[in-house]
Order: sequence, then C-alpha cells, then structure tokens
Amino acid sequence: MVRNVAAALALVLSTAAAFCLPSPAQAQEGTPQVTLRLHQMLPPQAAIPARALIPWIEKVERESQGRIKVEHYPSMQLGGAPPSLYDQARDGVVDLIWTVLGYTPGRFPKSEAFELPFMVTTAEATSRAFHEYALANAMDEFKDVHPIALHTHGPGLLHVKGEGVHSLEDMQGLKIRTPNRVASGMLSTFGATPIGMPVPAVPESLAKGVIDGVAIPWEVTLPLKIAELVNTHTAFSGDHGLYTSTFIFAMNRDSYERLPADLKQVIDANSGPEVAALFGRAMDEVDVIGRGVAEKAGNSLVTLDAAETARWQEAARKTTEDWIVEMRGKGIDGAGLVADARRRIEKYSGQ
Repeated sequence: MVRNVAAALALVLSTAAAFCLPSPAQAQEGTPQVTLRLHQMLPPQAAIPARALIPWIEKVERESQGRIKVEHYPSMQLGGAPPSLYDQARDGVVDLIWTVLGYTPGRFPKSEAFELPFMVTTAEATSRAFHEYALANAMDEFKDVHPIALHTHGPGLLHVKGEGVHSLEDMQGLKIRTPNRVASGMLSTFGATPIGMPVPAVPESLAKGVIDGVAIPWEVTLPLKIAELVNTHTAFSGDHGLYTSTFIFAMNRDSYERLPADLKQVIDANSGPEVAALFGRAMDEVDVIGRGVAEKAGNSLVTLDAAETARWQEAARKTTEDWIVEMRGKGIDGAGLVADARRRIEKYSGQ
C-alpha cells in the first residue's frame, strides 16, 4: 500500500514538474529582445529605404529569430534636420541612422577623396571601394559610432531649368544646389554659384527660383519629382561621372556594445563592403528608372561628348589639387588618399 502511494506521488510530482518546464516556444519567447530605432531623411518609397534599409531590417530580424526588432522612422519623423542625424546616432537619441556625410562640411575630410570630381563609376563598384577605403584610411573619423556600411550614389549630373547646360560656358552664373563641400568648390571653378541644402528642400527652391538647377544622381530625381521642375539633364561621356556623395549607415556605439554576443554577430554579418554594395546597387537600379521618367516627360537629355567632357575634367583638376593642398595643411596625405581611392574604384569597376 505504502509502495503504491509512493509510486503515485512520484508520478504526480514528475507530471507537475513537466508542466512547469518551459517548452521550446516558451523559452524562445523568454529570451532577451532588443528594439532598435532607425531614423533617416527620405520617404520609405525612395531608393535606399525601399531597396536597402527595409531589406536590411527584414534580414536582421529574420536572422536574429525575432530577437532584434527594428522600428523604421523615415522622413525625419523623430525630429531634427538631416544634418543632425549623425549626432543623433552618436548621442544615442536613436540607435541607427542613414545620412549624407557631406551634410556636415569638413567633418569627415578623409572621406572626401571619393567626392572629388570624376572619381565615381557605378554606385555599386564605388560603394564597395569606399567602404574598403574607409576601413583602411578613415575609421578614426567614425570612432563615435559603429559603422555598418559606407557607400556612395551613382554618377551625379546636372538638372537645370530652361535651355540647360551644353558646354562649360553655360555654367556661368547658374545657381546650382550643391550636395557637399567638395562639389561646391568644383561648381565654383566651373563658374556657377553653389548653394548648399539638404535634398528635401530642393523642390521648393527650384519652384521659387532660389536655384536654377541641382546636382544629384538620377535616382534622387524620383522622390523630388525633378523631371517636373526642370527641362534639361546633363551627363558626361566616359566611365566616370561628374561627382558623387558619400553616405553612412551607422549604429550608436553603446547600442551595439549592449547587444548579447550572438546578436552582435547578426549585426556584424550584415555589415561591411557587401552591405555597402547592396546600397550602391539599389541606387544604380533606380538611376535607370529616374532617367526613364525624364525621357517620358519629354525633357532634354544631354550627354556631353568626349572632347567637351575633357574640358570639364581639366577645369575640375583645380578642385582636386586644392583639396590635396588643404589636406596637407591638416597633416593628411591627400595625394596618397586620392591614389588609393582611384585604385580601389578601378579594382571594382573592372578597369
């Protein structure tokens, strides 16, 4: 009898213990979860949000088995202006940002080598080269954040109202929105008046005559509806576009360091030159769409021939030479950086 009672009691206790143990699903639900807030300036349908940031978010959430959740805030929904985004990541206001390095002029001098005239080929090749270049030469410029990807856009060109630009002389006196400090010097050398502003301000400035045109790649023309605001689009012959801008996708350093080791591995696996190439490829793909929209609108698409392009390249040499001298004054080997940038771009451009 006692033996039967003991056996029954053991059965009850073992059954109760089984019910108290967490199932695999319950264990998964109980693991630490992290919510990261991503802030950036463009609407979600723009090239980088739609084709790079959102796929990156989905991949990170999937590979972390849902333990990382990324909240995406486009169009500066969390406040501030685009030039404040880098500091928002540095200061921990948000966890992740994507922004233009040139929005804070002079802050990232070594990175400016890629913004010099006639460096860029395709966005994908140049982005892969830029991330590797930054790892080798410029990580001290990003010590306050945890960089995920550094990239560029594709060949920048000129989108101008009226008759547009058909020769170097046509630049005289034009008020052109400039994307960065280096491009400002270049446009001044060409005889134009550079006017700096973030891209969201461009449509109103064009409509009100504050500027005559804008220097941006094709993909940026789509969310800004540039084809409806200008008449001509001027590109250049050869493999190298007029200019590019540099971008960073970065994480607050403390937000990264607080992650468990396995979640750090997820972020690490979704960082680096391949991610930079993803961002560049997104821009290349939408460049094609942007050009098609301008063609459909009946705008004039101008490609300067090789001889005219060579005139612009010769005029632009002063911008590069001035930058090298400026870097020398900062104790930076600008000539060496330019040579390294060109070597890496050629490596990935198949030149």
